[in-house]
Amino acid sequence: MSVCYNKLWKILIDKNLKKTDLKECAGISFNVLAKMGKNETVSMESIEKICVTLDCNIGDIMEFVNDRVSYDYKPKTIELFAGAGGLALGIEEAGFDNISLIEVDKDAADTLKCNRPQWNVICDDIANISCLDLEKYFGIKKGELDLLSGGAPCQSFSYAGKRLGLEDARGTLFYHYAMFLEKLQPKMFLFENVKGLLTHDRGKTYKTILDIFERAGYTITKSQIKVLNAWDYGVAQKRERLITVGIRNDLAKKIKFEFPAPHKYKPVLRDILLDCPKSEGTPYSEYKRKIFELVPPGGYWRDIPEDIAKEYMKSCWYMEGGRTGILRRLSLDEPSLAVLTSPSQKQTDRCHPLEARPFTIRENARCQSFPDDWQFCGSIGQQYKQVGNAVPVNLAYEIGLKIKEGLECL
Repeated sequence: MSVCYNKLWKILIDKNLKKTDLKECAGISFNVLAKMGKNETVSMESIEKICVTLDCNIGDIMEFVNDRVSYDYKPKTIELFAGAGGLALGIEEAGFDNISLIEVDKDAADTLKCNRPQWNVICDDIANISCLDLEKYFGIKKGELDLLSGGAPCQSFSYAGKRLGLEDARGTLFYHYAMFLEKLQPKMFLFENVKGLLTHDRGKTYKTILDIFERAGYTITKSQIKVLNAWDYGVAQKRERLITVGIRNDLAKKIKFEFPAPHKYKPVLRDILLDCPKSEGTPYSEYKRKIFELVPPGGYWRDIPEDIAKEYMKSCWYMEGGRTGILRRLSLDEPSLAVLTSPSQKQTDRCHPLEARPFTIRENARCQSFPDDWQFCGSIGQQYKQVGNAVPVNLAYEIGLKIKEGLECL
């Protein structure tokens, strides 16, 4: 027999209440809500508080069902800058319990809530959260959290070579990631970012980030830093991400971490596009569509008549370099180039291999290895943006498995 709280979620819907409303009115923690979202047992004190708040009986919010109970421990994680959930979904599939996700963008937060009603999604500026007593806010003691994950946007620091530690990052979004580390001291952290962070501001930005991680009490060896290409991990897309994994100093000799080995088979667009469900998308203008009809699959502007290419490219015609992104049409026998946040950008085109149009939202989502039932909220433009900013789910899953293996050493 296992416990089930589906009745509680139905009551909240009927009363037009959010989980955050229940948390505040009943005086329970996000950790309690997270456990209930996973149908895990919580204290009778918490159950009583909920019943008093909703004016109902215990049987109105929970029931016992015949089910095989899993006693496997699920390591707990908090994710920052969660976006549309690519990283969080992959980590969940690797066996983690997401106890809270923070995302400031309302549409992205709605996407998370729509697909995972049991997740505790906080739609707020992270600056409003990082300054709080995080142990009390999340109902978790310092050192208990298994993993902190996420990736802050790349910003320059005001360090002036003084190595001020956390103060070097003040005024940046990374500062708040570092504050979570300082206050919660998770066993491990996963920090993902663009490959360009390595060379941002001549390497000073990443060097300062590593220094702050170490001052916060974490070990980061060279074997815990790597640029991974999603194409190597079951994703039909060439997309490189800088992955940094930290281990708390007191656990550095106990936890063994290594990055996942690349897959032998690398998927191409033929594997994911031919049976893709229809979805919304943004078409090209009639002028651009007719030009793209001249471009063969796998080709670009050099594969069409010069006069037409010159007229289309205008000033770009005289630029140096290969300009291979202009009028680029993908082939079924290659992976997608990095999925972008907009379906049509002049110098970074990604035309469908079989039709003269950009990829639809669902096609881009497949390139990011999202499942077909993962829905995106907001305008079409916002949905494209969410998909383009996401971490590929399969890549996150592979990294999550290796982190979980490391935690199982404890």
